Amino acid sequence: MLALASGLMMRLWMLKQFFELDGDPRIYGDLAKNILLHGRYALSGSGGELVPTLIRLPGYPLFLALCFRLFGMENYVSAAWVQIALELVGCLLLADFARRIMPAAIPSRAALSNRAGHCTLWLAALCPFTAMYSAQPLSESLTLFSIALALCSMARFRVRPGWPAALSFTFAVTFAALLRPEGALLALTLAPTLLMGLKRNTGKAAVSTKKLARMVVVCVLLALAPFAAWSWRNWRVFHVFQPLVSRYANDPGQTAYPGWERWVKSWCLDFASTAEIYWNVPDDTLEIDKLPARAFDSPAQYAETVRLAADYNLKNDLTLEIDARFGKLADERIAAHPLRYYLWLPLGRVADMWFRPRTDNLPIDLDWWNFKKHEDETCISWAYAGLNVLYLLLGVAGLCLKPRFWRPMLAYILMRSALLTTIAAPETRYTLECFPMLFALGGVALYRVTNVVFLSVLKVKTPGGKGSLTLMLK
Repeated sequence: MLALASGLMMRLWMLKQFFELDGDPRIYGDLAKNILLHGRYALSGSGGELVPTLIRLPGYPLFLALCFRLFGMENYVSAAWVQIALELVGCLLLADFARRIMPAAIPSRAALSNRAGHCTLWLAALCPFTAMYSAQPLSESLTLFSIALALCSMARFRVRPGWPAALSFTFAVTFAALLRPEGALLALTLAPTLLMGLKRNTGKAAVSTKKLARMVVVCVLLALAPFAAWSWRNWRVFHVFQPLVSRYANDPGQTAYPGWERWVKSWCLDFASTAEIYWNVPDDTLEIDKLPARAFDSPAQYAETVRLAADYNLKNDLTLEIDARFGKLADERIAAHPLRYYLWLPLGRVADMWFRPRTDNLPIDLDWWNFKKHEDETCISWAYAGLNVLYLLLGVAGLCLKPRFWRPMLAYILMRSALLTTIAAPETRYTLECFPMLFALGGVALYRVTNVVFLSVLKVKTPGGKGSLTLMLK
């Protein structure tokens, strides 16, 4: 109760201090309003007309629509309250998951498992990185809840195979994929392990092949049904087969900018470039002086980039001709340094997403390291960076202990990191979905380490030797 109360207070404080509606929340909210008011999945056009779209999956707009129906139209704060409640429930689910995955080789595992769950609960409830997003009208918080539910359902199903755990697991992985397209990774990494582990179950945990086959068929059909409906809607409206969303989040017929994307990927390395350059184009000014030195390999490339920026800034319009010129410049850079484009920069972007201070939603300048400019912001950023590294180290320590399901958790983290190498503009929130695994692994490691230290101290201070120590522990 103390952990949950502390987590609630942190989230309520963040809701009061950092609640914002700019950007994606407005898009999600517009979709939700049009679902309720007009029964159409569409955005509001400049002239008041409704414009059908597929740039966002329907999971989060439907959640907002439900909140608007229950608590009032455009009541985004109520949605944040529901998210806070769901994320705290997710913390409890992760604690239960950590309790169930304690390594079997550890003595008195049953006695230690509850304490590992408590450590996980504290790690999850007091993590400011995830807590921040529960106070924002964004899909990240519901995604974290879905991952926690999937992990807990998987562990429960392994112990007692049955319809409740199977259906909750199906709902979790399906909802995660309806919220964000990469949510499908959850099913790809967890479902095979869930089924393969049943072959070793005997006694009460055993399940017949016929019953298991029936569960698999029903769950697969339930999981695919929403995407079949979404694909049919997209085919009927746009005449395209699109079960998720397009690569560049654009509607059919809208202009994509592959040349611009390739050029950005040829030099972009950190979130500062994402915020100052990538998000501004199109529709805003491209500031040449904010480009890093690695964006130019020669004076000729610098001159061509200056001309491109000047042509674009005339109308802030990324035309097909300008995009093609960006693509030509990108091809030149890729041909000259293929390893940089295909290996070093993607790995650098992933490293930035994992290790950069997670202060994106805080009022902190992008140059957070400039201590002379803002001492307080730099100290906060370094504290956030240190806390982030602590969570990562605890996760690695938990993996080294090899608790149950460590392989699928590691597979999810690696597959998600590999997927992130394909994006042009890094954001730390893209690695946030790995934190439920880090919480559970960290809880196992944290209690294991502290327990070893405690037993070592107790053994030294306990008179009577090993027998007296064993009696005291019992």
